[in-house]
Parts: sequence; C-alpha cells; structure tokens
Amino acid sequence: MGNILTGVSSWSDKSLVESDFYPPEVKTPADRLQYYSRNFAVAEIDSSYHFFPTRQNLSLWLDNTPAGFTFDVKAFSLFTQHPTPFNSLPRGIRDKYGDQIKAKGNIYQHHLPEEAINELWDGFNRTAQVVASAGKLGVVLVQFPPWFHPHQDSFDYIARCRERLSAFQVAVEFRVATWLNDENKETTLQFLREHGLSLVCVDEPQGFKSSVPPVAEVAAATGFVRFHGRNSENWEQKGIPTDEKYKYLYSESELQEWVTKIREMADKAANLHVIFKNKYADFPVRNAQQMGRILESNAKI
Repeated sequence: MGNILTGVSSWSDKSLVESDFYPPEVKTPADRLQYYSRNFAVAEIDSSYHFFPTRQNLSLWLDNTPAGFTFDVKAFSLFTQHPTPFNSLPRGIRDKYGDQIKAKGNIYQHHLPEEAINELWDGFNRTAQVVASAGKLGVVLVQFPPWFHPHQDSFDYIARCRERLSAFQVAVEFRVATWLNDENKETTLQFLREHGLSLVCVDEPQGFKSSVPPVAEVAAATGFVRFHGRNSENWEQKGIPTDEKYKYLYSESELQEWVTKIREMADKAANLHVIFKNKYADFPVRNAQQMGRILESNAKI
C-alpha cells in the first residue's frame, strides 16, 4: 500500500490563522509552518497560483519544515488558462514586455509574446526545482477552469503542459463534469495514464454543470484526492468570499464514504495525497486530522 499523506490547501489562510488551530504563542509565519508540519506531512502551496513565490518565501517554507515534508505546488493561473491580473506577473516580465501587453487588467497567454510565455515557464520551473532539490516536492497541481472542456485542443494543451513540466510529477484537476462523465471518462483516464499525469479526484457539491463526479482513480504513481466541501448553496454563487464558497465541515459519516476508495487508491499508488480545501476557519485541519485518525483506525482492523 502506498504512503497516504493528509493535509490542507493552505496553512496560512486568514480564517485558519484566526481560528483556534494555532496556539496563542504561535504568532509568526515561521512558527505557524513549524506547528503545522508537526501535525501534517503535506501542504499545498496555493499562493503560487496567484504570484511567483519569492526567494524569501521559498526559504521560509523549506527551512521551517522537517526532512520528508511534502509540498504540492499549484501552477500559476496564466498557465491554466485562467484570467490573470497584469500585476500578478513577475516584475521582470512586466518591465521587459509591458509595452507589448495591450491588456492591463486581466490577461491571458495570447496577450503576451511567445518569448514572455517561455520565460514565465522557465521561472516557474526554477521555483519548482528549488522545492524538488530540497526533497520536498510532491506534485505540481495544474487546475483547469470550468470552461476547459475535453476537446482535442484541450488534450493537446495538457500534453504541452506535461512537456513544460517534464522534470516533475504533474497532477491535473478538472473543474467541469464533462471530463469524467460516462462518455469521456475512459478517454480522459487513458490520456492521463499515457502521459504519466495524476488525476485529482474530488469531493464537491453535485448537481451542477461544474460538478466533477467523485471518481476514485489512480492514473500515475501519485494518487490525489481533494475535498472541496459540499456547500451546494454557495458552490456557484458569484461575488462571494472564497471562504464562504468552501464553508463546509464534513461529518464523520461523510468522510467514511471515502475510506474504502482511499484504501483502494493507495493500493495502486506509491503515494496518495489527501488534501482538504474546505477552507473556512479550522474546518480543513479538523477534517484532515479526523480523516487521518479514521484511516489509521481502519488500517488496524
């Protein structure tokens, strides 16, 4: 059976910091990460979706976690065809290519010259390599938007992302049901396996166009499950805070629904990451700890 790691998608969210998870004496970013890494073996770096990490942040993350700790690094939004604020680009790219970028609000790859895109990928690869060289990189998480559907050009783009990130294990998360519905599921899984890509399996509200079914499949050496919560009321609401969208505390019976699935996935994977993204207050850490206890108890039966 593969190694099962449980953790959360961000250890420094404001609502988590303000909850009771961190003791009063744990006040600095370094202290929080040290405390978190004493309780969990994996964490997701979500901030890399919004900005390229600084050297200072990389040092903070690597220096304040023990040997054997694992970080999953989320790919920059521009790479996954999400709208990206101009100011989210690294300063060097803005200074060098700013006069060639006509859009100064949200931008997409077609707004940038090809050489700028190449430099961005090179920069991101250097960041991921720093984490990998420290022995702490799990996967690079490539999360595509709800408007990214299973057409040939989409498969081709995923393959190009795989080539860009050839030095690392890549995990792909879809945000629309069409990829894993009855018509496309086997084609999607075959493609991921042929390209050595992990599938991010999800637990999330069902009944929406964007609802990805809760399949439990392993497509590469690292298996992946992400728990988004089941807040159906807020799932597709526009203009609400992120923590309101994901505000959901799983019950033990809901977590139990995944125990057999997770065990079966772990039998097929070298490593299995179980990440809670129901980020509201201390909900994700409570559920991650709870799932860890359930899996440990189940293993002894």
